[in-house]
Amino acid sequence: MLTAYRSRGQRLERLDLDRDRLLDAVWIDLEAPSSAEEKAVETALGIGIPTREDMQEIEVSSRIYRENGALFLTAQILATVAAHETEIGPVTFVVLPDRLVSVHYHRPGSLTNFADRAVRHDVPLASGMDTLLGLLEAAVDRLADILEGEARKLDLLSTTIFEAHRPSGKSETLGVVLERLGRGEDLNGKVNESLGTLQRLLGHLTATADHPGEVTLKGRERQVARTILHDVRSLKEVSAAQAEKVRFLLDATLGVISIRQSDIIKIFSVVAFVFLPPTLIASIYGMNFVHMPELEWPWGYPMALGLMLLSALVPWAIFRWKKWL
Repeated sequence: MLTAYRSRGQRLERLDLDRDRLLDAVWIDLEAPSSAEEKAVETALGIGIPTREDMQEIEVSSRIYRENGALFLTAQILATVAAHETEIGPVTFVVLPDRLVSVHYHRPGSLTNFADRAVRHDVPLASGMDTLLGLLEAAVDRLADILEGEARKLDLLSTTIFEAHRPSGKSETLGVVLERLGRGEDLNGKVNESLGTLQRLLGHLTATADHPGEVTLKGRERQVARTILHDVRSLKEVSAAQAEKVRFLLDATLGVISIRQSDIIKIFSVVAFVFLPPTLIASIYGMNFVHMPELEWPWGYPMALGLMLLSALVPWAIFRWKKWL
């Protein structure tokens, strides 16, 4: 899908490509583009649009390079697929002096949110670099929101885990907790990967000197890029801390499960020990010997029952006194 926006005053305005020229756009967004859409952009701008396979290359030289006066930058950006599902995919930014082209094969919410905000509010976008910085800032804000939401969820999980070991706690919730921790670790890994690519991209921009005739940061743009880079580094620290917390909660969950299992085994062991002496007495008086004096006693049967009951109560009382039960 091909979507184009032009700068009208201080806001973006979506172009009607049936009557407006593509060259009027300050931002051209290609989402899973068709061959015809790629060719239209390449013909109008005189650049080559990278293929999906090119965008998935992990080498730095394949993600950051210059070609025909354009700067090609590729970063991994998160997209929400469903309520509990996220995916990460490459987004290539082709920066030209007067416009920006973004290419992606998934639907990052940060790009859509930036477009909606720039259409409704004043966001001055006079060049391709301005548009790029706006999109990168929106992507970083989205990652920050994700980390904040995950932090709150991890706090709730921590309470659930340690409440599960209480007598009234539900051990069944621990399986759900493990599933939630797995999703949290997966999401945190994707966020960290996205932050890593953004940090590399912004580091390249801020470290590149201003050369005439090349697309580079100039004046205020460099300060904005450094601010975004500082935010990315801060978020990476938060992501690392949350990864440690996920590992701690995972260990705690496994520990609580192990304690629960030990409690169950302990109960079975105590029950077996309590019933061992009565079983021994019953076994003795169940032997088929002729000369057993107690068999002739009128009170022999009640005596045997009493011994079995007493031999069961004594170990139980000892366990209660020792607070093993």
